[in-house]
Amino acid sequence: SQYLPIVPMAHPTHTPLTQSRRKYAGLAACFVALLSLACAPALAAAEDTAPRDLTVNLGTSGTFAILAKTGVSTVPQSAITGDVGVSPIAQGALTGFGFILDASGEFATSDQVTGNVYAADFAVPTPSKMSIAIGDMETAYTDAAGRVDPDFVNLHSGLLGGKTLAPGLYKYGIGVGFSADCTLHGTETDTWIIQIAGTLSMAANAKIILSGGARAENIVWVVAGASFFGANSHFEGNILGATSAVFITGSSINGRVLVQTAVTLQSTTVVKPV
Repeated sequence: SQYLPIVPMAHPTHTPLTQSRRKYAGLAACFVALLSLACAPALAAAEDTAPRDLTVNLGTSGTFAILAKTGVSTVPQSAITGDVGVSPIAQGALTGFGFILDASGEFATSDQVTGNVYAADFAVPTPSKMSIAIGDMETAYTDAAGRVDPDFVNLHSGLLGGKTLAPGLYKYGIGVGFSADCTLHGTETDTWIIQIAGTLSMAANAKIILSGGARAENIVWVVAGASFFGANSHFEGNILGATSAVFITGSSINGRVLVQTAVTLQSTTVVKPV
């Protein structure tokens, strides 16, 4: 016959290939599981070493460039950007400003202050405003000084001239000094708290330098002793002081000076961060 016989075709079997795929799929699953177990500690460690959020709530005290309980004095000409306030001491403790009392009696102005000047004995509602601000300053100090689990303890024995500080919580049971420039390196969201049980001292011409996007408003120096800033020195960050802060001629700070005794300025530039 000219026609070829029709031969039924056998159905193809995939059994060997299916078994092979199952075998390799199982091995792949085991590999992924082992890889996950191996990477877990590293991932956990990475999370543990991520910078902590050490933000300190300044409350209404954060609206001031300078806030003190017993007085603020200036040897002209200082330049302050932000409000200046004293409480519970009265306006007589604001010296060297040549301020002019506003007609409302609630605040004063000065050619050395881009902002307002407040005292506890100005007209209502200023006394309440100042009392609240001082309370917020004290609360912020207690909070910052009480933070636990420091990342660094007595680093460089408190001699920080020429050093670079990463974000974190620093605890010093001693004084801290800057004989030369010191750099704080971090991003714009990184935070620092530097707890100082002794004094803080900046040598003449020494500077705090911010790099990598670090911002002054994210830095808190909580100082149990007095703070001293030498001639032409420059500082960055918020000072929460249990006692006084003294700024010698030509010194400057990009930050806030919030202290529980007095602030002394000598031709000093103070700029409150936005």
